[in-house]
Amino acid sequence: MEFKRNIIITGGAGFIGSHVVRLFVNKYPEYHIINLDKLTYAGNLANLKDIEDRENYTFVKADICDFERMCELMEEHHVDGIIHLAAESHVDRSIKDPFTFAQTNVMGTLSLLQAAKNYWENLPEKYEGKRFYHISTDEVYGTLELTNPEGLESPFTTKASSDHHHAYGRDFFTEDKKYQPHSPYSSSKASSDHFVRAFHDTYGMPTIVTNCSNNYGPYQFPEKLIPLFINNIRHRKPLPVYGKGENVRDWLYVEDHARAIDLIFHKGKTADTYNIGGFNEWKNIDIVKVLIKTVDRLLGRPEGADDDLITYVTDRLGHDARYAIDSRKLQRELGWEPSLQFEEGIEKTVKWYLDNQAWMDQVTSGDYMKYYDDMYQGR
Repeated sequence: MEFKRNIIITGGAGFIGSHVVRLFVNKYPEYHIINLDKLTYAGNLANLKDIEDRENYTFVKADICDFERMCELMEEHHVDGIIHLAAESHVDRSIKDPFTFAQTNVMGTLSLLQAAKNYWENLPEKYEGKRFYHISTDEVYGTLELTNPEGLESPFTTKASSDHHHAYGRDFFTEDKKYQPHSPYSSSKASSDHFVRAFHDTYGMPTIVTNCSNNYGPYQFPEKLIPLFINNIRHRKPLPVYGKGENVRDWLYVEDHARAIDLIFHKGKTADTYNIGGFNEWKNIDIVKVLIKTVDRLLGRPEGADDDLITYVTDRLGHDARYAIDSRKLQRELGWEPSLQFEEGIEKTVKWYLDNQAWMDQVTSGDYMKYYDDMYQGR
């Protein structure tokens, strides 16, 4: 079958990647979507069971650091677009093992860039109609001051504005903010961002970079706060909160992020940067309280039944105080904004995890990895 476009989505078996793969496979039957994933602990093909047999979908198990394999895939599938999500992303893991983060996030990105350059430069049309889209994080910008501990009215207005629409400072991450990464994770992502931009400036490659705030929603690996705490509340396990829980994050529902990626891939300006955020700041401790209240209500427990699970632990090394994304450029230029109020998104998310305990059990036990290791043995 002849496809209109052949697009590699890296990290497509992961949390955000699986939502992007599903969106593209369903929305663009004329596109061939190649899901490229190494299937590390955070990659799970069960996330994509509903589309695994589609004609326009192919899964490839490979490591982005394998440069020769990346070159082969470019030619084999006549790739004209790359949406690069594959990354090591957990800050705590980066503190313990920075080498792995540098290898995957920096050298892996460089491997993809060079493979794309080698293939596209040798085509008659060269870079025409091509795009290398690199997904990054708001953490590359460093930290913002937490100047209003009780919050103030947010300066942003969206259809998804809700009763809780506060800002905890008057400064925000804009696309021109200086990079000041503090963790090994954010440093590795900052480096990869620079390589992507360098490939445009040096070789003329049509690149684009986006920096996104914290995502939440279905299929997130339960080392991250929201799925971990939903599961812990369900099983009445402790909820370890760093410091006093005063750190502030901007939260975005994952399907809204996938919509933004779709829009930017097709209509974003080459060599530009777009920030993607939820206009939605919450203190960590307030998120935890909302999760307890929601899980207890949905499980029929008395309100406050699990408040005693909150346990304050020693703060994370180099813990950034506040992240807050200014997405108004994306809103202004391409018309994107979040579709869900946070309360609505959290309700959907908690319900999904409670209704999909089998998925959670497989992930927390590690059984999903054994299954796919057997399936792809020797490939």
